[in-house]
Amino acid sequence: MRKTIKLMDLDCGHCADKIQNAVQKIDGVTSVAVNFLGQKMVLEAPDEKFDAVLAEAKALIKKIEPDVTVKA
Repeated sequence: MRKTIKLMDLDCGHCADKIQNAVQKIDGVTSVAVNFLGQKMVLEAPDEKFDAVLAEAKALIKKIEPDVTVKA
């Protein structure tokens, strides 16, 4: 499954890179691309694991950048 997730209030390119690198390490992530200018993340993971991967990604993003709002 592939889904585009809005990352509202993402305010620096370096933060986008940190988020992308962290989410990439989650077990089950097939691919991830964080677009700083578009303030979005394209996340791809197997259908049966997607909800768990997304929940873990949200938690990681909150930890890295507490001001970012994740809208899936």
